[in-house]
Amino acid sequence: MLKSSLSLFKNAYSGLSPSVWWLSFVMLVNRAGTMVLPFLTVYLTSRLGFSIVEAGLILGFFGVGSIIGALLGGRLTDQIGFYYVMFFSLILNGIFFMILGQMTGFWQFGIFIFILGTVGEGFRPANAAAIAEYSKPENITRSYSLNRLAINLGWSVGPAAGGIIAGYSYQLLFIFNGLACISAAILLRLCLAPPASKRKEKIALQITPQGLSAYRDKVYMRFMIVVFMVAVCFLQLFSILPLFYKEKMGMSESNIGIVLALNGLFIALVEMILVYKIEGRRPMKFYMALGAVLIGLSYLLLNMGILNMSLVIFSMLIITFGEMFLFPFINTFWVSRSNAQNRGQYAAVFTIAFAAANVVAPTLGAQVVNYFGFEVWWYIVFLLCIVCAISFYRLKY
Repeated sequence: MLKSSLSLFKNAYSGLSPSVWWLSFVMLVNRAGTMVLPFLTVYLTSRLGFSIVEAGLILGFFGVGSIIGALLGGRLTDQIGFYYVMFFSLILNGIFFMILGQMTGFWQFGIFIFILGTVGEGFRPANAAAIAEYSKPENITRSYSLNRLAINLGWSVGPAAGGIIAGYSYQLLFIFNGLACISAAILLRLCLAPPASKRKEKIALQITPQGLSAYRDKVYMRFMIVVFMVAVCFLQLFSILPLFYKEKMGMSESNIGIVLALNGLFIALVEMILVYKIEGRRPMKFYMALGAVLIGLSYLLLNMGILNMSLVIFSMLIITFGEMFLFPFINTFWVSRSNAQNRGQYAAVFTIAFAAANVVAPTLGAQVVNYFGFEVWWYIVFLLCIVCAISFYRLKY
């Protein structure tokens, strides 16, 4: 039993290129410093005195900046390459995190978080293109899963540590977050050399004409609309859900951090093995639909009436499984429709979908919660997830 388990664990991680491992390690260092965003709505409302609507608008500024950053990051990735886009994005992100911690006014905070979103989100399309470039065709889904493992392993550390630090000083959160970004940039420079030239296209799953623009790929654009909708639901995890824990559950920042960290820790332990076991057994659209349903159910559980830590933890585990079924195969889908010449553009559109969701998720969520309450909002999120699940399953490509 133990031998077979160890063999499964080994097989799940074998065959990935060293460059993919280094990229994931850089991501781990970066995400281990993710301390500000999980507590931003709590910080804005409880420490700076903003209303829930104002806090939602500020997070919306971050989302708008993210959209612009994704566009710039994708274009620069295709023009100058992913390596330097990642490096300078991390450096600038670190600097602006430390500056943001000094802002207290609504417009001050809004302007600088907009800039932060712009420089920070440029990293995503570059990183996505880098993973695709360094991956073997047969390992593309697991390569993205390894990157997500690093993100979530860091996520299991960042919020937990951030919750403790927030009990002493919120200003330290911004400093530590900024230093983590700069450290990741230095690590990238030391451990992974810039590619000498673009390698030959090697993704075996090509299903689009050579050089097709992502914006003219109708199947992909329809797919991105559904991704945007499910991202609005999922991103409640980082905006409205911590506020729900604080206001409705009376949880402290440290306890909120621990609950959020469970998400990252569980993904780090399970996702690679799960993907290894299920990949290829059913169509990608089946797993994406299942993931959307589970994400919706996790929020619906919060309306059961009896709120306690057991229910909160169970809900977090459900959304975690939804995330593990959904996002690895979303990544595989967009990579399969791109090639070496347009991958930055495809990655940018993918990132824009999430960036736009970063605008809508907190602003719409805050408005609904402010006027109708958390319960109504969780029902809306559940229904939207069901619509997304049906759309994923009916996907034709």
